[in-house]
Amino acid sequence: MDRVVDELTRRGGVATFGELRLVASERRIRQAVVVGSVLRRRRGRYCLPLGDDTRRIAHEMTATVSHRSAAVAHGWALKHAPTRPEVTVPRNRKVGAPGRRAASVHWADLSPRDVVDGMTDPLRTVIDCARTLPFDEALAVADSALRSRDVRAAQLRQAVSKLRGPGRRQAARVAEHASPKAANPFESVLRAISLDVPGLRLVPQRGVLVAGVRIVPDLVDLEAGLVVEADSYTFHTSRRQLVTDCWRYDELVLAGWRVLRFTWDQVMFEPGWVRSVLLRAVGQTGSAPQTSRRTAKPAGGPAS
Repeated sequence: MDRVVDELTRRGGVATFGELRLVASERRIRQAVVVGSVLRRRRGRYCLPLGDDTRRIAHEMTATVSHRSAAVAHGWALKHAPTRPEVTVPRNRKVGAPGRRAASVHWADLSPRDVVDGMTDPLRTVIDCARTLPFDEALAVADSALRSRDVRAAQLRQAVSKLRGPGRRQAARVAEHASPKAANPFESVLRAISLDVPGLRLVPQRGVLVAGVRIVPDLVDLEAGLVVEADSYTFHTSRRQLVTDCWRYDELVLAGWRVLRFTWDQVMFEPGWVRSVLLRAVGQTGSAPQTSRRTAKPAGGPAS
């Protein structure tokens, strides 16, 4: 059962049934749901529960669940789940030492339309995170909100255009780069790192044609001829997946693409090194990728 929770934590708090089956049996997944360590939000979609402590603490403080705690409650994937409940209280409210120890407190005057079921609504949650979190974490939240269709990109940009005060500039940057195509926080954080590399513009889930087959790498910069893959060990646990992965890599390289692959641990814990690799890759020159060249597909080749 711990394996299910660990995988959800690694994926930012949400996962599909298929993703969980890569690391745990169907029986283990069902058990996790029965004991309450995992919630089944809808068919094939699972998430970590918003702890009872979060709701209790917010209630005791007459506060609103907000920021990353609200994002978890909305079922979005995060780079890091909050270690303490995150709540918002009115600007003039005094919060004593017990409250400050129990929760991460933010001060803001929320309107009734900002709150639903004791937590900030999806749009307000994205904006709060965009203004206060580090850029990579904020981008992961926004990507997840767009991917879940709880927030629309145009809606987010319009709301951010009306912001004033601290965090406005970063919120505008998050709104500019947020994308529903990012598959998970791993990819979002990797893209956030790449945005600090001059001359690099990685686009998530852009299809390219190699060996007569359309494949969709994690991140692609067409002008730089660069493909960047976010490699998770959970996606390479079967023989067929390994065959497909090797085929993709070899055909991309032969077609002229430069391919970089990063692990979850490297992206999350060694962002400086990841950025240095991307900087060096941008500094290299190469011929344009041969995206239309056809070659024979191997047995057990790629899923197109």
